[in-house]
Amino acid sequence: MANLLAQKGERKGEKKASFPVEEIGRDGLDFISGQIDAYPEGLNFMATVNSLNVRLYAPHRLGHLVNLARLNDIRHINKFLETVNERLEQEGLLIGVFESKEQRKARIFRKYPAVFAFLFYYLVDFSWKRILPKIPLLHKLYYGLTRGHNRVLTLPEVLGRLISCGFRIRDYKEGEELTYFCAEKAGEPHFDEDPSYGPLIRLTRIGRYGKDMEAYKFRTMHPYAEYLQEFIYEQNSLQQGGKFHKDFRITRWGGIMRRLWLDELPMLLNWLKGEVKLVGVRPLSRHYFELYPERFRQRRIEYKPGLIPPFYAHLPGSFEEILASEKKYLMDYDRAPFLTDITYLVLSLYNIIIKRARSA
Repeated sequence: MANLLAQKGERKGEKKASFPVEEIGRDGLDFISGQIDAYPEGLNFMATVNSLNVRLYAPHRLGHLVNLARLNDIRHINKFLETVNERLEQEGLLIGVFESKEQRKARIFRKYPAVFAFLFYYLVDFSWKRILPKIPLLHKLYYGLTRGHNRVLTLPEVLGRLISCGFRIRDYKEGEELTYFCAEKAGEPHFDEDPSYGPLIRLTRIGRYGKDMEAYKFRTMHPYAEYLQEFIYEQNSLQQGGKFHKDFRITRWGGIMRRLWLDELPMLLNWLKGEVKLVGVRPLSRHYFELYPERFRQRRIEYKPGLIPPFYAHLPGSFEEILASEKKYLMDYDRAPFLTDITYLVLSLYNIIIKRARSA
């Protein structure tokens, strides 16, 4: 396997690759060999960070592509992935590699003494590599100086970018120093010209009459995590309260913001715009909405969604109990709209303040 990789990696035009074959390590060799042993004839190997090289190398369709250059060193990651998607046959594989944020932190702490590593990582590296690129006016300065080289990426962000660019995640492996992934071409890229990357995000939700609305929130998940909802559901399903089990999309500080309800504050803008009312069924993402029974979906969209859902009045434990809670609320609302919303508001505030119910 190592010899095969070495031979394939020395193709013309790739002599200046920034990630030589011998550096992928045993974890990389094991992962790649496990993914491609069944495709000896359709393999193409590269080590490039430039989408133009993909076009020149593959003027026609590719069966499967193994790119040994780190995604961290690609300036326009989505453009690169979209180009690969365009060149791959349907169901063709893309196998790649990147250094995750956790692996980067571990590398820095191995390299420097503990005190210096702590100061360097949190005061310099984290601020420069993670905060600056997310500030609207300063991110151009960051990319102009670094050209996107050695950027910090999290596992959820990479998987989300792959899905947004038309891939289906087949497998991934977190090694000691690098993370490897295998993705299958599943369709066309979304070509999202305004991806949610900063602290204030707009999430597409289903509003009244089934129309899409943009729900405002403070970011509590990693960038591009919104594309992972179906993937997380397939991997882990739902746990008590209708949340995803082991949802690694949520950041540490995002979890704190959710417990304090800070992430919901921007939805007051939706309330001021008249898109939601104070109490009502929550506006859902398309994937979560599709989990509901069709008959109830049609009934649900007849009502304006709310900031405070009946979840906090009943505190249901399972997805079925959430459905029952919402059905009861709508039945009560049909009989007495104003009294129902006042009653549910009081019950919800009691559970939130006294019983410490937290953001759903």
